[in-house]
Amino acid sequence: MPVNLPALDPQSLRPVPGVRIGTAMAGIRKANRRDLVVFELAAGTAVAGVFTQNRFCAAPVQLCREHLNAGSAVRAIVINTGNANAGTGADGLARARRTCGALAGLMAVQPAQVLPFSTGVIMETLPVERIEAGLPAALQDLRADAWADAATGIMTTDTCPKAASRQLQIGGRTVTLTGISKGAGMIRPNMATMLGFIATDAVIVPALLQPLLQEAADLSFNRITIDGDTSTNDSLVLMATQQAGHPAITALDSAEGLTLRDALVSLAQQLAQAIVRDGEGATKFITVTVQGGRDEAECKLAAYAIAHSPLVKTAFFASDPNLGRILAAVGYAGMADLDQSLIDMDLDDVAVVRQGGRLPSYREEDGQRVMKQSEITVRIGLNRGAAQTTVWTCDLSHDYVSINADYRS
Repeated sequence: MPVNLPALDPQSLRPVPGVRIGTAMAGIRKANRRDLVVFELAAGTAVAGVFTQNRFCAAPVQLCREHLNAGSAVRAIVINTGNANAGTGADGLARARRTCGALAGLMAVQPAQVLPFSTGVIMETLPVERIEAGLPAALQDLRADAWADAATGIMTTDTCPKAASRQLQIGGRTVTLTGISKGAGMIRPNMATMLGFIATDAVIVPALLQPLLQEAADLSFNRITIDGDTSTNDSLVLMATQQAGHPAITALDSAEGLTLRDALVSLAQQLAQAIVRDGEGATKFITVTVQGGRDEAECKLAAYAIAHSPLVKTAFFASDPNLGRILAAVGYAGMADLDQSLIDMDLDDVAVVRQGGRLPSYREEDGQRVMKQSEITVRIGLNRGAAQTTVWTCDLSHDYVSINADYRS
């Protein structure tokens, strides 16, 4: 079960003017489940994307980059689950193009105006014939209030759909942001998430969308990890339909730009944290904050060393305050000149280490009390500068092994 993640209320999701969504059961991998999603975007919609840094990236990622880099006016997005279309070579790329062509023909747009996305098993042939057969039903289903269906339609090993909305005021007009995400395993995004789609009706100069999205990703999806594996298919897309009716945002550092930025970051963080809370086999949601670094990069080294350590993660699962494992992870994180005599460590409200050594006042029963909680914060003080960062992760349980051992069954 997800860690303190409330069930999704479809009524809480706000339609975004200029976006319609349709879903279908195409039988891509399993019968009788939503596995095909189509977004129809109004003319004039600006689109930006960030994608996996895994060099062995999937065919749809390659094609999305190609279409966006060409400056295509994106009018549609198509997403399938059950098959990643990764590790499929030239044939996989051809099948991704065929998917775009099929949807473009049905919508009377150009293939380059379609962005394809896939998620699921790697190195299996994409059943493009099933996608083509399912597209008419997805288009027939198009409606503005289908965000909850879309969140369900992109799931793989997720146990629940993930979606959220924000509304704010800009220039006297109500601006809406709604997004969905999916992911539960193979999560160390290194750019975005397994899959994430956020739409807004904000009016914004299109050239600002990419830096806005990149900053939001860096503060949210780039701060989560479940198992340290960067997927071949990670993608995060931001769509701005320009229909809210307020004066255009022309600078991200303007009052209006900062208002939109704060709402987007808040939404992205909620969607990203939902992925961790629903991590495969997760029983604990863990916040790792590293403070006092010389720069953010070394803070991230320490934070991810803790968050990726199997020994640390299994200790959290067992509620075992074997906290020396955390110090060991900081020590091997990659800071060659780290002074261990400066290190502090706290577990929630419990002070554990000061100046590199266990505090005489620390009692193991206090540590165990915190470790038994479903939400835990680890704070490390490097005490060598003013930089800091935060990473969100989960524990590592027996179920994680079982889920991944049986994934293709």
